[in-house]
Amino acid sequence: MSTARLTINLQALASNWRALNAKTDVETGAVVKADAYGLGAGPVSAILAEEGVRKFFVAAAEEGAAVRKAVGPDPQIFVFSGFMEGDNGLHFADNLIPLINSPEQFKRLQQAMPSHPFGVQLDSGMNRLGLEPADWAALRSEMESQNPQAVISHLACSDEPDHPMNRQQLKTFRDMTDGVTAPRSLAATAGTLMGSEFHFDFCRPGVGLYGGMPFADAKPVVTVDLPVIQVRAVEVGETVGYGGSWVARRPSRIATVAAGYADGLHRAIGGGIDAFAGDQPCPVVGRISMDLVTIDVTDLPEDPERLRILNGHQTVDDLAEAAGTIGYEILTSLGARYSRGYVE
Repeated sequence: MSTARLTINLQALASNWRALNAKTDVETGAVVKADAYGLGAGPVSAILAEEGVRKFFVAAAEEGAAVRKAVGPDPQIFVFSGFMEGDNGLHFADNLIPLINSPEQFKRLQQAMPSHPFGVQLDSGMNRLGLEPADWAALRSEMESQNPQAVISHLACSDEPDHPMNRQQLKTFRDMTDGVTAPRSLAATAGTLMGSEFHFDFCRPGVGLYGGMPFADAKPVVTVDLPVIQVRAVEVGETVGYGGSWVARRPSRIATVAAGYADGLHRAIGGGIDAFAGDQPCPVVGRISMDLVTIDVTDLPEDPERLRILNGHQTVDDLAEAAGTIGYEILTSLGARYSRGYVE
């Protein structure tokens, strides 16, 4: 096979959901936005529905169709972006639940589909999405009279559990929602790990399902295998890759594999990561280019046919750290050129 292979272990993903669910005494939903963080909203949502997930979250109404097809008619599918101009057909066709973010969205929904179910997203301090406290105070009575399906907010600094903003947002959310009868939610993955104070009526983990931090106990979900195009001998003093940034200090064998920054292996990763032949690490050398990565395989007994860059030894967060980014970006950047397979 001439393209890299991305394999998604759906049983590992389901196991991660069960592990996060076990950390709470409340309902656990699942965030499957951005095509389930790049891993395929259909297969991912289907396995989670089998596990018992009944609340799914997407970023935009257009994402909801694949989830609805996978999970059937019963689970709720919430849309973080709320009710956008032109969304009514999408929301109605797939029975999606917009999370209202502004008075304008509420008015638009009332004019377009006055009896359609909705939820409410509140701004508890992140200043990104959600009704401001004054807008919520003005609309709360009318909204509550129409039985919203959920009232949620989002933590800005939950990846730093001791950050004072977490307690501040917790207090603000409580103050804004005391007495609300609709199910309440504040916690994504990191909030789920911060304890029951943050759990309210349901949690909605995202990245932890897919094997990413801050869920340190997550099972790896994704493996990436890179086919070797060519192995060449490089003499001492010769360079490899753009800019000649890597110089051989010993006679070396360099494997060139079919993947690059067009496939989500960011150019910024550079050195500091490995590819693996079984359990044997082989360092990435030289600059990552659009379609190719060069790897030092000198210490292998024979030339490999493929090398694995994501596995249990090296995670999306390891690649992210090398690139100066976060695991979310690595996951969602894994490109369309990969041949994909699912393990159940």
